[in-house]
Formats: sequence, C-alpha cells, structure tokens
Amino acid sequence: MNIFRAQDSAGLTDIRMAYLLEDFPEMSAETAEHIRAGLPKYYAEHLERDFFAYIAEEDEKAVGSAFLVVKAMPPNSNFPNGRIGDVLNVYVRPEYRRQGIAKALMELLIADAKALELDYIELKASADGYPLYKKLGFKDSVSSFRPMKLIF
Repeated sequence: MNIFRAQDSAGLTDIRMAYLLEDFPEMSAETAEHIRAGLPKYYAEHLERDFFAYIAEEDEKAVGSAFLVVKAMPPNSNFPNGRIGDVLNVYVRPEYRRQGIAKALMELLIADAKALELDYIELKASADGYPLYKKLGFKDSVSSFRPMKLIF
C-alpha cells in the first residue's frame, strides 16, 4: 500500500466519485456525470496550489483519499496567519476499511497542514469518522455563530 500526496490528478476523479456516490446514493446519473466532467478542470486549476490530495494506492488503483482545501482570509485573532484548511473526501473503499488507511492519510495531511503554516484545519465528521478524528486531536467546534448558507 502506497500513501502519498498526489502531484497529478491521476485517480482523483475516480476516488472522488466513489466517495460521492456512496455518500449521496440519491444523486442522479445526470448530476454525477456533470460532477465527473468538471473535476479534471478543478484539479488542473487547484492541485498543489490551494488543493492538496492524499491518496492510498494499491496496484496503481486509488483505494483511499483525503483532500485539503486551503483558504486565505484576512487574519484575525482566530487565524493570525490568515490561512486555514478544510478537510474533505476522507474516504476508503469498503473492501479496504479497518486497515489504518484513513489514519495514515490524515496523519500525512495534518503534517502538511502544519508545514503550510495553517492556523487550523476543520472538517465535518461522519459518525464513522468521528472516533478517528478525536484520536487525531480534533475537537468539537463550539461557536456563538450559526452556520448558514444560501443555495443557488
């Protein structure tokens, strides 16, 4: 099993789609195809700039992933360097789970986040992933602000 930071987009579309199709089983084929078609452009524009992909590979097939999106913002007391990270797509194909792959991917991602001098990284934990993230040092977020979004 090889675990590494991806330098090119090989395998990223397939592992992203595997994650999305498992996480959103109600996704239509049309939506899935639209997303699949847009991913190569996203990777070409962002990979190794403000998007970092960590891949577990066996026999040249991506079997696990973790993505880090870096956001630059005006610094404040919560993020004095003005750089934070969002962790996305922590995923291991079902037949490879419970082998420490997600932990190894996250450890590499966390080391890189520190090297990139991010103030912090955050994620939205699934019930399955929550115990791992706690073991890695993530804390539950508490805020007086309420998350909101406007969908177009």
